[in-house]
Amino acid sequence: MSQNEGSYGELVDTTMRVVSWNLWWRFGPWEERHPAIEATLRALDPDVVALQEVWDDGDRNQAAVLGEALGLHHVYAANREMDGVLFGNAVLSRWPISGQEMLPLPAPPDLDEGRNVLRADVDGPRGPFQVFSTHLNWRYDHSHVRQGQVAAIAEFVRAAPKRSFPPIVCGDFNALPDSDEIRMMTGRTTTPVDGLVFYDAWEVAGARGEPGTTWSNDNPWASREIEVDRRIDYVFVGWPRMGGLGHVTSCSVEGRDPVDGVIPSDHYAVRADLRY
Repeated sequence: MSQNEGSYGELVDTTMRVVSWNLWWRFGPWEERHPAIEATLRALDPDVVALQEVWDDGDRNQAAVLGEALGLHHVYAANREMDGVLFGNAVLSRWPISGQEMLPLPAPPDLDEGRNVLRADVDGPRGPFQVFSTHLNWRYDHSHVRQGQVAAIAEFVRAAPKRSFPPIVCGDFNALPDSDEIRMMTGRTTTPVDGLVFYDAWEVAGARGEPGTTWSNDNPWASREIEVDRRIDYVFVGWPRMGGLGHVTSCSVEGRDPVDGVIPSDHYAVRADLRY
């Protein structure tokens, strides 16, 4: 190691762009919001997108529609249905997706919201990697449920085929950064799986001094719920590998601006660029 190199050796310069976004299913004026979602994603030009609250009505799948419009591959998984329309998670990718697996997330029968985590195996140009898209129970008093769901996600990641690139876990965790469930992800309390610790992309490379709020009362769709502003949407990346693979170089909150007068979703998106 030279004096100018750290413990990861010479850092790679190339990056990939990851976006995580809760699309608010078919709530609100969903048909008007869809073009705004598409336009926002097109402008971000992501390599990989993890989506939550994605609809499928049997004839059309929102992930497939977006994928076709943006030239991206897609996978989708749902184990919840509302009014005859599926409610699930998806991954879009610039590069081929060679495999997928879905795990229903645990919850007591009376608190089960049909949550899941979806894994996509992506065959990228500089090596394969895995992206996980998830959405946890939403209620403020469900931290104990979310902790069990985080533990299940960690075991799911551990059991996945090994890759040289660290795992990427994205989603709407419905939990603040200092909550027990997020502390389990970042190693601030006992981790569910020994040795499996994630960096929080916003914490690594978000704007200094800014909260990174993704549920905001500045958003007219969110403000109607009269809840407090908070950061509940995340891009997590496993510990970097040699060359700094997986290291977060920049992170931002996106989807805040209206497109043709329409805010795309009740959640803002998280965009992270990772060394790859």
